[in-house]
Amino acid sequence: MCLINFRWQDHSEYKIIIAANRDEFYERPTAPAHFWEDAPELLAGRDLLQHGTWLGITTQGKFAALTNFRDPQQRNPDKISRGAIIKDYLTADTSPRDYMQSLQNKKDDYAGFNLIAGRPDELFHYNNVHDELSKISPGTHGVSNDSLNTPWPKVEKGKHLLNVHTQTNDVETENLFHMLSDTEQAADESLPSTGVSLDLERKLSPLFIKTGDYGTRASTVLLIDKQNQVTFVERSFDRGEFAGEEFFSFQVD
Repeated sequence: MCLINFRWQDHSEYKIIIAANRDEFYERPTAPAHFWEDAPELLAGRDLLQHGTWLGITTQGKFAALTNFRDPQQRNPDKISRGAIIKDYLTADTSPRDYMQSLQNKKDDYAGFNLIAGRPDELFHYNNVHDELSKISPGTHGVSNDSLNTPWPKVEKGKHLLNVHTQTNDVETENLFHMLSDTEQAADESLPSTGVSLDLERKLSPLFIKTGDYGTRASTVLLIDKQNQVTFVERSFDRGEFAGEEFFSFQVD
């Protein structure tokens, strides 16, 4: 994932509302969201290169999402694929805090990442770059390719739009997908400096990214209401064009 905006424990009808975009190279093979044959309780899209995922949930209500840290100098083929982290947490019989504490012991095995992981009544964040583990407080939060709530333009805009579209008791998934489709670039003076060119910073600044070989591949809306009813909707994109939708609804076991 490259953008995760979410409201946690502060909505009248929902325990959590997640609106997230996954950005990736267009050529990387990917399967849309489905229940995995090798982990039947796990619902997620799947990276067909390393067989991990970027966002998922189980029928028991465990959920997690991950973003990479943007660091052009950090490419290392010897590191473990970060997509394995989500799969490992969702298939492990452990709490989110305990799992993150175990990650701290092997944080250098992975390139930089943010992990958001929880269950319907608890949520935690960990990033291995600063070795920060924290319980997430109620409210609206966002994370892209830096620490949680770092005020990048896309993060701040996403948080604002998420609040706008979730003011009422009824949350319309279509409004959240409209938010995630925003392609407006940020002003130069507000762009972060992450070690890439100014032109690339501009292209990476919208909520929805489209470049020649890289961009938003999936948009996901995940809702868990106060009765633990899950709604999971994923829209796939091919070079910026809509390529399909997957819809799932189930009660947490």
